[in-house]
Amino acid sequence: MQIKHQPQQHLEIQPITLKEAQAFVNKYHSHNVASIGHKFSIAVNDGEKVVGVAMTGRPIARHFDDGWTAEVTRCCTDRTKNVASMLYAASWRTARAMGYKRVITYTLPEEPGICLLAAGWKVVGQTKGQGTWTSRPREVKWRTGQKTLWEQYD
Repeated sequence: MQIKHQPQQHLEIQPITLKEAQAFVNKYHSHNVASIGHKFSIAVNDGEKVVGVAMTGRPIARHFDDGWTAEVTRCCTDRTKNVASMLYAASWRTARAMGYKRVITYTLPEEPGICLLAAGWKVVGQTKGQGTWTSRPREVKWRTGQKTLWEQYD
C-alpha cells in the first residue's frame, strides 16, 4: 500500500494595509468585525492569495495601555493549516522589533489556543467577562463574556 503525501504548501508573511486587513476580517472572522484601527497588520499568503491576517494595536483594557504593551486585536484565517500560529509569532516579532516589551491577546472559552501555544504564547488568566465598559447605549458587535488572556513578553 502506497501512502500519498500532500505537497507542502508554501506560506509566507507579507505586509498588508489596514483597509485590506479589515476587509479580510469582515469576510472570514467567525464572531467579530474588524478593528477600527491598528499599529500594524500582517498577512500570510499561500503564493496566490492572502489566507490570514493579524491586526495589532493598543490594548483595549486601559490598565494594559502602558506604552510598552501591544494587543493582537484580531487574528483571522480562511482555515488554512498553521496560518494562525504563523501570524501570532510574526505579530510578536514585529511588535518586539518596534520596541514593545509585551503583546497580549484574548481567546473565547471554546477556543483552545493551540495556535498560540505553538507560537510560544502563555496563558495569563481569565477575564471576569463583565460586559461592556461604557454605560452609554450602543450596539455591541463583539463577544463580551469571559475570555482567556494570553501574552508573549521579553
